[in-house]
Amino acid sequence: MPIEIKEMHIKINVNEGEKAAGGDAQSADSTIQICLEEVAKMIDTKKER
Repeated sequence: MPIEIKEMHIKINVNEGEKAAGGDAQSADSTIQICLEEVAKMIDTKKER
């Protein structure tokens, strides 16, 4: 019997202190890009099953 996922909950913590202290926006963008790629891989893996 196949399992269907109807909802996905994603939780993220954001540290505003790093941004105010001169945090690197480019590293944050690259981190987000890596996370999106990983989520896409997980979704593709689920579809293959």
